[in-house]
Amino acid sequence: MFTKIDNTIKYGKQHGGFGIQILYPGLIRPQLADSGFSTIGRIDHARINPGTLIPMHPHKDDEILTYLRSGNVKHLDSEGHTDIISNHRLMMMNAGLRFSHEEKVLEEGGTLEGLQIFIRPETAGLPPKVQFSQLLDAYSVNRWRKIAGKGNDYPLQIRSNTWLMDLRLERGQEIVLPDAPSENSAFLFYVFDGKINVSETITLTAGESVLIEMEDPSFRAVETSDVVLFITQTNAAHFDGGMYSGNLHR
Repeated sequence: MFTKIDNTIKYGKQHGGFGIQILYPGLIRPQLADSGFSTIGRIDHARINPGTLIPMHPHKDDEILTYLRSGNVKHLDSEGHTDIISNHRLMMMNAGLRFSHEEKVLEEGGTLEGLQIFIRPETAGLPPKVQFSQLLDAYSVNRWRKIAGKGNDYPLQIRSNTWLMDLRLERGQEIVLPDAPSENSAFLFYVFDGKINVSETITLTAGESVLIEMEDPSFRAVETSDVVLFITQTNAAHFDGGMYSGNLHR
């Protein structure tokens, strides 16, 4: 079974040079009364002008991946880390019990476009930590690349049964899903940019996604496309009371 999630389900926010489109993937199944889908709490697709400052603010019980495709950000946090985040350098903030951070979009690098991804941890009150990952290349062309997940073969660690991968699929190329990392896996295939046909039955454009369970569809790029793949174990233990990753209906 696969279900298309189009852009009409998203919530938009705009404040000056700061704009985001928020996806709560669970809202496609209102009967479950969960705004998230298993461990996937919320996905923010952001476009932010250079010079914009997002002042110090808290998080609690969120696993947060900053995944940029353009722009450079200066990061500062309550754990004492300072770093520059870009499309070659990703960051995972495992907020846990308490955590605060500040982000400033730098003039060099232009407009920021990327995802702020909020994953649910296994349990509340974990110790806070921050991780960084340096990518050899900004894009992984026509091949799935492991970004973050549970397990030593993922460069950034998530504290629940959740896995994230990405790729750039060139025009005319086809790909299938990677092997499921666990039983009861579900896949959320998110088109960051471009246009993708799914098994020649549905078409996804920028910002749209498809939720896949117990199916093995094929994907063909109508135009060169950047994709982020979310994998969750549907019966995974998770805490749904996180500050941003939590269930809106809780």
